Amino acid sequence: MFNDIGPLELVTIVVLAVLVFGPDKLPKVIQDVMRTIRKIREFSESAKEDIRQELGPEFKNFEFEDLNPKTFVRKHLDSDELGLKEIRNGFDLKKEMAEVTDAVHSREADSAAPSSGSGSAGGRIDMTKKPEDPGRDDRPPFDADAT
Repeated sequence: MFNDIGPLELVTIVVLAVLVFGPDKLPKVIQDVMRTIRKIREFSESAKEDIRQELGPEFKNFEFEDLNPKTFVRKHLDSDELGLKEIRNGFDLKKEMAEVTDAVHSREADSAAPSSGSGSAGGRIDMTKKPEDPGRDDRPPFDADAT
């Protein structure tokens, strides 16, 4: 329930509780809070049982945790009904990426060979080239809307 509260935060909460309620009233407040949490849990469990009874016997294996989308998807993808395990096991990401890399490099080598004889770039853009600096006499473009 409180998995994300660290020790320092817990100590801070205890100190604040002692300061706000005082050491005399603190045990009574803790009892009231625990009683309220118990009542909420009992109400939740009775509501779940009522829903299960209303759904009937065909939903006897129904779990409310399955309503969480992550749990629902994980449960149905892990089942072997769809044959997804064979697909997942048959897919080798490293092999696929190596094939894609080889295909890209072979296309790059093929397109670079004819353009080297003509002396032009063949429509390719040199991404390593740095933009030219404007001359000292050249003024940068002025945009009236930007000012």
